[in-house]
Amino acid sequence: MKDDSIYYNFQTSQNRENFVIATKVRANMGLENNVNNIGLSRRHITESIDKSLQRLQTDFVDLYQAHFFDDGTRLEETFRTFDDLVRSGKVRYVGVSNFSGWQLQKTVDLVEKLGLNPIASLQQEYNLVNRESEWEPFQVCKNSGIGVLPWSPLKGGLLTGKVKRGQKPTEGRMGWVAEETNKASQAAPLWTSFDDKTFDLIETVEAIAKEHERSPAQVAIRWLLQKDVVSSVIIGARNLTQLEDNLGAGNGWSLSKEEMQQLDDLSKPPLPYPYEMIFRLNTDRGNRHAVNQYVQSFTN
Repeated sequence: MKDDSIYYNFQTSQNRENFVIATKVRANMGLENNVNNIGLSRRHITESIDKSLQRLQTDFVDLYQAHFFDDGTRLEETFRTFDDLVRSGKVRYVGVSNFSGWQLQKTVDLVEKLGLNPIASLQQEYNLVNRESEWEPFQVCKNSGIGVLPWSPLKGGLLTGKVKRGQKPTEGRMGWVAEETNKASQAAPLWTSFDDKTFDLIETVEAIAKEHERSPAQVAIRWLLQKDVVSSVIIGARNLTQLEDNLGAGNGWSLSKEEMQQLDDLSKPPLPYPYEMIFRLNTDRGNRHAVNQYVQSFTN
């Protein structure tokens, strides 16, 4: 559950221990343009957690995340503050979100050097049409024991099969961006960049779904759940029907090795330089601990 909960009072609930509550800090949460209401400074972090706890009516959050990197605050200040919150009992675990590879590695190294509470998770956009984080951020996760929490697992509804080849999206985030092209940066890659390869992938998702008597959305989410770095998936259901359908990705079935490989091959983005050269020239080194250029899958 995230920090929108004017709908639920955890203070009066008898079920708080049954929930894992995650929230984030970084963006401006105030109406006025105040320099102290933004960023990952000690002041903003400490004020934000207190406001979140007040809104949620709870004593602690399970996961507190840096929403994205802050170029205006020293990294040590940010993560010493997070560590203080863990020690105070207001936060159980610390995570980050939307970090590049070098930002995540620098954070991991600093936290280890200072003996602070480690980074538990990386919340990152990850789905069958957006896999570039596999090249660096997820390699850091694999080496450092950080769990990946994919957001936008259905790419704004694209992977549900609602948008057909040659059609303009009309629903969800993709539809919103299609109508307001100035918002394109918030839904990369933009829908106009989807080509026949993209729709070949979507039609394969639909075919696999039919074989399992499942929905395309369940196949897309199941593909994520069978990736070795993924701890859980953040879904964005708008109604109970969508919620129940999305939850059906997690229980009682799995994709076969062949199906995972088929989806991997169709969705694999081409490796640009220097990644292609780095991985190609290390294939003969025989290091069983070396990471693969793409995230690996598992099957039951």
